Amino acid sequence: MLAFIVRRLFVSIWVFLIASVVIFFLAVNVRDPLSEARQLPGPAQESAIAEITERMHLDEPTIVRYFLWLADVLTGDLGVNRQGQDVNAMLEGAFTATLQLVTGATVLAIVVGITIGVVSALRQYTALDQTVTFVAFICFSLPVFWIGTLLKQFLALDFNDWLADPTISPVFIGGISLLTGMACASLILGDRRTRLISFAASAAAMAALLAVLSATEWFTDPGLGPVVVALSAAAGAIGFTTLVRGLEWQRPLQAALMTAGVGVVAMLALDPVLDDPDLLTIGGLAVLTAAVSAGIGWYWGGELYRQAAIPSAVLTGLFTGAVIFTDRMLMNFDNYSASVGGRPISTVGAETPNYEGTFWESGLDSFGHLALPTLALVLLSLASYTRYTRASMLEVMNQDYVRTARAKGLSERAVVTRHVVRNGLIPITTLVAYDIGAILGGAVVTEQVFGWSAMGSLLFTGIEQGDPMPIMAFFLVTGGAVVVFNMLADIAYAFVDPRIRLS
Repeated sequence: MLAFIVRRLFVSIWVFLIASVVIFFLAVNVRDPLSEARQLPGPAQESAIAEITERMHLDEPTIVRYFLWLADVLTGDLGVNRQGQDVNAMLEGAFTATLQLVTGATVLAIVVGITIGVVSALRQYTALDQTVTFVAFICFSLPVFWIGTLLKQFLALDFNDWLADPTISPVFIGGISLLTGMACASLILGDRRTRLISFAASAAAMAALLAVLSATEWFTDPGLGPVVVALSAAAGAIGFTTLVRGLEWQRPLQAALMTAGVGVVAMLALDPVLDDPDLLTIGGLAVLTAAVSAGIGWYWGGELYRQAAIPSAVLTGLFTGAVIFTDRMLMNFDNYSASVGGRPISTVGAETPNYEGTFWESGLDSFGHLALPTLALVLLSLASYTRYTRASMLEVMNQDYVRTARAKGLSERAVVTRHVVRNGLIPITTLVAYDIGAILGGAVVTEQVFGWSAMGSLLFTGIEQGDPMPIMAFFLVTGGAVVVFNMLADIAYAFVDPRIRLS
C-alpha cells in the first residue's frame, strides 16, 4: 500500500508540473493584458503600460515568467493580479465561497443519485424505473442558466409571494397527492390490488396532511414539535436497522429504538443550550451523539449482535440529531422571515448584507441564499449518478456470484447490500472522486446566474482580463484536487472490493 502511494505521488507530481506548463502558456496567450491600457490617452497610457508590464513581467519570455511563478508558488506566494491585488487573498475568499456553494450540492447529488439508481435497478422496467429514466434524461438536457432562471421565478419570487398568504389550493393538493400515490405504488412489489391499496392510502394521507397544514397556516410559523420528532426518530431506527441487518435481528432494533428515545429526551433536556448555540457547540453535540449511540449499540447488542447494533444505533442517533436540528431551524423561521421583509428565499449573493441574528436565524439566511444554486447543481448531477449507478447495478446483478448467493439461501436484502451494492459502487467510486475534485473549481455559469463570487468567477475574471495569476491559482486548487482524489479513489478500491490488492 505504501509503495503504491509513493509511486502514485511521484507520477502525479510530474503530471501536475507538465499540466501547469501547458495551462500557463495558454493563460499567457488567452488575451492581451494591455488592451485596456492602450485605450488611455497620452501620458496615462504610457504610465499604465509600464506599470502593468513591470507587475506582470511582460518584458520577460514566457518560459522565464513560468519559472518566476513556480518559484513564488513553492514559497506559498501566488503573486498579484493585473491590478496589484494579492492573489492569495482572492483565492482564499473564492475557495471559501465555492466550498459553501457546491459541497452540499455534491453530497446531496451523490447520496440521492446513488439511492435512486439502486432502487431503479432493483425495480427494472417498472413504472418507477421508466419515470426515473425519463426525468434523468430531462435533467441531462437542461442548461443550467435556464434551470436557474426557472428556480428564481417559481421557487423564489412566487414562493416568497405565496408566504404572505400560505393557503394551498385544492388543485395543488390533488396533484401532489396523485404524484405521491403513484410513487408509493411503484415502490411496492405485489399484485395489482396491493399496489392500488398503496396508491389510495398514500394519496389520502398526503391530501390530509396538506389540508391540515393549509388550514392551520403552518407555513407562517413552522415547526415539528416533540411528537413529530419522536415519530421521525422511531421511523429512522426501523429504517436503518432494516438496512443494516433486517428487522429479524431484535437486539439491533432495540438498540436503535433506545437511541431514538434518548435523543428525544436529550432534546427536551438541552432546550436552554439549543436556544442560541454556536457552531462549536453543535459540532460537540454531534460527536457526543455518535459516542453515546455507539455505547448503546455496544452494550445492548451483546457479543452476538454488536456488529449490527452499533451502526444501527449510530445512524439512528445522528438522524435524530438532524431532525432536532431541522426542528430548531423551523421554529426560528417566522422571526427570520420578518427580519428580511418576508422574502426568505434569496436570488442573488451568498448572504444578506449586514445581517445579524441568532445562530438559527443566520443558518436560515445561509440556507435561503444556498437553496436555489444548490438545487440547480443537484438537478444537473443527479442524472449522472442515477444512470451510472443503475447501469452498474444491473451489470453486477447478472453475475454468477450473485446467483450463487441467492442459491445458497441468503435473503434478498443480504444479497443486495453485501454483494450487489458493494460491487456495483466500484465504478461509481471513480466518478465520485473526479466530481469531488472538479467541484472545487466552482460552477462558472451557476455563480453568474445567482451572483456568487467564487472559484468559477476567479477563473472567468482571469480569462477576461488576460491575467495568468488568477488562472494559475484556480489550476493549483482544481488540478491538485483532481490528482489527490483520483489517488484516493484507487486506494478506496481495495476497501470496496477485497479482490483488489494495491500491493
